[in-house]
Amino acid sequence: MAWTMTKKRVGEPWMPADEYGRALPGFSVNLLVADIARSVAFYRDVLGCEVRYSDPDFAALRLGSLDFMLHADHAYDGHPWSERLLQERRRGLGAELRLFGVDPDAAVSRAREAGAVVLMAATDKAGHGWREAWMEDPDGYVWAVGAPAAG
Repeated sequence: MAWTMTKKRVGEPWMPADEYGRALPGFSVNLLVADIARSVAFYRDVLGCEVRYSDPDFAALRLGSLDFMLHADHAYDGHPWSERLLQERRRGLGAELRLFGVDPDAAVSRAREAGAVVLMAATDKAGHGWREAWMEDPDGYVWAVGAPAAG
């Protein structure tokens, strides 16, 4: 099923969409967000993402070796989800995006400075040997960030 895509971008994107699509790995992540700029700020300032490209419709981010995307809700106009996207402001309940190799204490500090929701402060998880913290991005997607526990 094809759907329309509302664009607010002015000018040409950083690369043609089909070129970017062919460059993606076998598994990738695309998060739908209410406000690209607000979400990019969270990912850049809290999680330390590299912003490869961003416009009002779309952002391409890199976190370590993971490339992932953000699409604005309006970019999914006409998609089967479009009506639900307008009604449901919190996203991702039940999905836990895990990112290891990030200092959870520093991430919590940055999240609090940015006004982000910290669901669980940095805690040693003896059962699996990690120190981790959980935080929400502006749309409610939960990120569990951590590193091996000391000792």
